[in-house]
Parts: sequence; C-alpha cells; structure tokens
Amino acid sequence: MNKRTIKFSLVSCLIGSLCYGSALIASESTQGAIDFRESVMTTFKWYLQPMGAMTKGDMPFDATLFKSRAEGLANATRLDVTEGFPLGSAEDTEAQPKIWDDWDDFKLKYEALQKEATELQRVASSGDEAAMKAQFGKTAKTCGGCHKEYRKKK
Repeated sequence: MNKRTIKFSLVSCLIGSLCYGSALIASESTQGAIDFRESVMTTFKWYLQPMGAMTKGDMPFDATLFKSRAEGLANATRLDVTEGFPLGSAEDTEAQPKIWDDWDDFKLKYEALQKEATELQRVASSGDEAAMKAQFGKTAKTCGGCHKEYRKKK
C-alpha cells in the first residue's frame, strides 16, 4: 500500500468513528432527556400522592407533612421539565407526539403547574386545612390536565 492509500484509509476510519460517535452521543442524550423527564414526573408523584391521600381522607390529615410535600413539589416544578422533551423522544414512552405539534401550549400548561404548585406551597404554610385541600385540588387538576392532553393512556 502506498502512503496516500494509508492516509485515505485512516481519514475514512476517523470520519466514520466521529460520525458513529456523534450518533451514539445523540442517542444517549435523547435517552438521558427521557430519563430526566421520567425522574421529574416520579418526583412529582412522590410529593403529590400523600397530599392526595390526605385530601381524599385515605390517610389522616397531617399539616406538617402536607406543608413539606407542598414545598417539595413547588421546588421540583422549578426544574424545567420541558428540557426532557427533545424532538423525537416520544417513541416507547408515555409522551404523545402531539406535544411537539402544540409545543407552546405544552409549555404554558407546565408553567400553569409551576404557578399552582407555588400557590399550594404558600397556602400550605398557612395551616388552613380547607384552603390547603382546595388548592391541592387546583394543583392536581392542572397537573392532570396536561396528562389528559399529552400523555398516552395507560
């Protein structure tokens, strides 16, 4: 083999490796985004479940626990979960492709959840059980509204 052929072969291998590596990184970053959004949603569930159980009477009302979970939820919603929805990341997930068709609406719905969760945190600090339960209902409805629109039915 002459030097020119060897150089061409090496450059071809290098380019091929870079292209494969870029595709692999893109694939991993998409999976990372999916993992992020699923983790955030699991975190929301962690905070919402006991408040919902207290609101429904399935567990005794505990204002301290409710307040703690409301604070945690408000903090968790400060994460920008929309970063976890890169274009093309609906396959094999509960996300409906409609999210990317109605991206502005999707973001508005998430901003509404952030607002309601912050209000829940404020109301929970008052210790007023009736007000806490009422605001929890608004927060949960806002959260569920996005699910109805943008999550595949289980």
